[in-house]
Amino acid sequence: MSSFQIRPLSHPLRGQFFSPADKSVTHRAIIISAVAKGKTTIKNFAVNDDCLTTIDALRRLGVEITISKSRLIVLGFGLRSLKMPPKAISAGNSGTTMRLLLGVLSGQNFPVTLVADESLSKRPMRRALEPLRKMGAKINATCEVRHAAYEEYPPITIQGGNLKPITYKMPLASAQVKSAVLLASLYCKGITKITEKIKTRDHTERMLKLFGADIKIKGDTISINGNKELVSPSYINIPGDISSAGFFIVAASIIAGCRLVIKDVGLNPTRIGIIRVLKRMDADIKLRAQSSELKAHEPVGDIIVKSSGLKGIKVGRREIPSLIDELPILMVAACCAKGTTLFEGAEELRVKETDRINSMMQNLRKMGADIRVKQLKSKSNIIIRGAKRLVGTKVSSFGDHRTAMSMIIAGLRATGPTIIDEVDCINKSFPDFLKVLRGLR
Repeated sequence: MSSFQIRPLSHPLRGQFFSPADKSVTHRAIIISAVAKGKTTIKNFAVNDDCLTTIDALRRLGVEITISKSRLIVLGFGLRSLKMPPKAISAGNSGTTMRLLLGVLSGQNFPVTLVADESLSKRPMRRALEPLRKMGAKINATCEVRHAAYEEYPPITIQGGNLKPITYKMPLASAQVKSAVLLASLYCKGITKITEKIKTRDHTERMLKLFGADIKIKGDTISINGNKELVSPSYINIPGDISSAGFFIVAASIIAGCRLVIKDVGLNPTRIGIIRVLKRMDADIKLRAQSSELKAHEPVGDIIVKSSGLKGIKVGRREIPSLIDELPILMVAACCAKGTTLFEGAEELRVKETDRINSMMQNLRKMGADIRVKQLKSKSNIIIRGAKRLVGTKVSSFGDHRTAMSMIIAGLRATGPTIIDEVDCINKSFPDFLKVLRGLR
């Protein structure tokens, strides 16, 4: 698709819809099912570019995966049942695919090379490779010095084998790195311990428990006793994605007269930072929890949101991991809030599909927003003075799905049309985004 034009709303958003399936949970369900014993039927899986990349990668590793209507069926034969692929495997643009597969491949007895597209090839991987090397995996990656710092990037060749358990203190908050170590620990004889300074999303821990892993969580430390086969629970239903819902939650909050009901959304406590922050900003949001088959591994419910007047707040560093994917759309909310909003420690946004601090700051400034970044050594604080009227103009997606969707929502609130250079990147996580938006208009 070439450029896309969005005009201010002439009527408020009204109605209800189902949020697309959670991308993070889908990745983990597919990968863990592939190395468990038994057939796993995954209902309501996320159909987007990233998750299809994970499916393709596992098929190349010999896993039988079939798609039947709205169900994904994965046939697993155990931890060491994967087969050496005839050539390199592409992780495309999916950092989750790359980092989680590194964990699983650390335990296989054959070498695999993982390649990536241009964007993912610029994203740092040393954070995941260092703990895996400590466990005994042999890894070669592309090494470069950028911004006076040594870093490693795809392509990555990994030779697994006899892994040993480690005690690892996470130097930074990263659910993907934590998940890579957890998956590698399945292949260790003994107990691996991971301690987090700041709690990150816990989908992997929940999913491993569902598959019978010997995993315990006490305070900030996760312990997993490896070398035990996982057993399929037979059936998994994926909840709706809070990150995808977030665009519509903010839209309904900042546009007068809106009322939306978003159905069957995952309400995992480690993922609903956006809800907590928006409520502090005085958003009118109610959660309606549901009792369902998901209760054993992921809480789920409906989100009811009405338009409201938002106020600026401070979002602390420890909150960022629970809303890292939602920061771009929260920056739009902050532009429409009365007063100043401060996001502390948002530097992780710089190493996503694009530098999202840069992409959002450039775009929102073009629309008239008062936004700046205060750099304190390696830390990035975002400061937004809100309540200025946004003005429609030409903006860029920077090839990033979350930037593109955030700017579409900003365009709904702006005066005059907003033109976005390219929106095909939305297919990475929410292919039906524009269809859902049109249905609510």
